[in-house]
Amino acid sequence: MMNRKYALLAVGELLADFIGTEYTQSIYTTEQYKRFQGGSPSNLAANMARLGGKTAIVSCVGNDNLGKFLIEKVAETGVDTAYVATDYENPTSIVVVSRSKGTPDFIAYREADRMIQSAHISDELLSQSAIYHTTCFALSKSPAQESIVEAAGRASKLGCQLSIDLNYASQIWPDRSNAHAVVRAYVSNGAFVKMSEDDAERFYGTPVEAEKALADFHAWGAKLICFTLGAKGSIISTDGGKERIFVAGRKIEVVDTTGAGDSYWSGFLTAFLDGHSPEICAKAGANIAALKITTLGPLPPMVDKAILYQE
Repeated sequence: MMNRKYALLAVGELLADFIGTEYTQSIYTTEQYKRFQGGSPSNLAANMARLGGKTAIVSCVGNDNLGKFLIEKVAETGVDTAYVATDYENPTSIVVVSRSKGTPDFIAYREADRMIQSAHISDELLSQSAIYHTTCFALSKSPAQESIVEAAGRASKLGCQLSIDLNYASQIWPDRSNAHAVVRAYVSNGAFVKMSEDDAERFYGTPVEAEKALADFHAWGAKLICFTLGAKGSIISTDGGKERIFVAGRKIEVVDTTGAGDSYWSGFLTAFLDGHSPEICAKAGANIAALKITTLGPLPPMVDKAILYQE
């Protein structure tokens, strides 16, 4: 698999986050914002690039200066942006977020990010990619929804390992039954699924035992499920749920949790492409997530891959 040009092809949202500069209760009381490049797929691609993998992103931005800014910022991380399309009818998507010590208040203005077309994801590109990855955010709006799922079927047939971050949010995808149907269609291609306890609760709309979530997703066709438990560690389930591994967490001095999930999955997938077992992959993910949690802001431009395999 690693004789392919790209270790990861991330497909989904590339947008601008406008985040409040001071702690407030909501957007209503937020007066000033700072602009950041956002979008989970590009963050995962950037983290794998930091670990030495060649990655690319398929996304869509508007024909505007905000889109140009985003492409430039992603390219700076080492991600190939040649497959970022420009939509000439819709502006670049933005998310406005309050700075909060609890759950932040946010408004998502979904424009160009949802305009990904099947034609943007060619068979040639898929045949050059080892992993095809997306998110619930990306799948929540048409036509990107249909395009990403359709291309996932082609990707699987062309030998890509599918991956999904179950970052479901009801504010982004209010129709939960539609979300379940679309995610099920995607996962049926033998996907790797990453979800946290919070992700699972949001996806089901109620607190859910790990056992049920694992059983459901395996029944839908998931090849591997990584169920993260925060500081407690993670459960890795494979072989239809017959093989379970628990990887214990460890005490870490938390500095900044932003982007920890994308960091974890970058380490897990990098170790997978290096040919390691699910247990080693989970430990690799935990190691890079620990580096992120103890680092204020993004990870350094380059990260020694050896950190993944340290005890």
